[in-house]
Amino acid sequence: MEFIDLRSDTVTQPTPEMRAAMASAQVGDDVFEDDPTVNRLQEMAAAMLGKEAALFVASGTMGNLLALLTHCQRGDETIVGDQSHIYLNEAGGMSALGGIHPHPVRNQADGTLALEDIRAAIQMEDVHHTITRLVCIENTQNICGGVPLTVDYTRQVGELAHANGLSLHVDGARLFNAAVAQNVSAQELVAPADSVMFCLSKGLAAPVGSMLVGTAKFIKRARHLRKMVGGGMRQVGVLAAAGIVSLESMIERLDEDHARAKRLAEGLSQVKGIVIDKGSPHTNMVYFDLAQDAPLNAEQIMNKLKERGILVGPESYTRFRLVTHCWIDDAGVERTVQAFADALR
Repeated sequence: MEFIDLRSDTVTQPTPEMRAAMASAQVGDDVFEDDPTVNRLQEMAAAMLGKEAALFVASGTMGNLLALLTHCQRGDETIVGDQSHIYLNEAGGMSALGGIHPHPVRNQADGTLALEDIRAAIQMEDVHHTITRLVCIENTQNICGGVPLTVDYTRQVGELAHANGLSLHVDGARLFNAAVAQNVSAQELVAPADSVMFCLSKGLAAPVGSMLVGTAKFIKRARHLRKMVGGGMRQVGVLAAAGIVSLESMIERLDEDHARAKRLAEGLSQVKGIVIDKGSPHTNMVYFDLAQDAPLNAEQIMNKLKERGILVGPESYTRFRLVTHCWIDDAGVERTVQAFADALR
């Protein structure tokens, strides 16, 4: 049975073009900085985001961790959203490995952190307090529905951070989804940021890898820390080659994923027992709840769909997140809607 996998866009497998590029990639030793394919990918990423330098890392979590370790010393504090991936879904790495104290601020429904909340979270100089060093925002904001943050909002956060002597890091795991959804460049979206992480292995469909981007000085320090946490990957050009294909050919097609997410939401909204989140989808994520009178819970529905070759991941007892990506076609959307309708009938 051919599975339709809507659990995440991390399940994307490399395209035929990526496999060919990986097979023929020129490689060297990236720890010595002489892997030509990795170097080319890093130069591309930095240029696309308008920054000085970039670093290829194993995952988005590693990229965010390296950014935090580079910006902050032990005992420093970073302002994060209370629904952010850095705060909730990265195994507490900032605290466990960096001794960095998170200061969570409530995410608004639109994924933003209210400017007044950020301002209020900045610690005053006092021997009793941690020292605030960094503000982190997430674009797109996953848990808030895959909602994109705007150019104007990011500019305002950057101005606030810099006026208070803080740095701004953007967790841009799905940054290009945000750019395509708003018809702006990724460079515009991160212009105020001191560092940015974006993933190659989600909607851009590379099998492995993320990019950390910033100033040359920042990336030099991050490279040292990458080695410290075991991220020196030697002949990694075989993976970077897929990332180059991602940047060259997988960005513009993201609007297809967004369109299919919209069709999926429209279809599911007609199914009795399903309540789609208001405004969903914003990009490639469809969030919805089961109605109170739904005959099954989320886990039971998941099991029924799996029997029909459809993989979904419940967020809770009554809540789902479905994620479209390049391996989900129109027929897959129709099969999914029908499977939910049959399960809830």
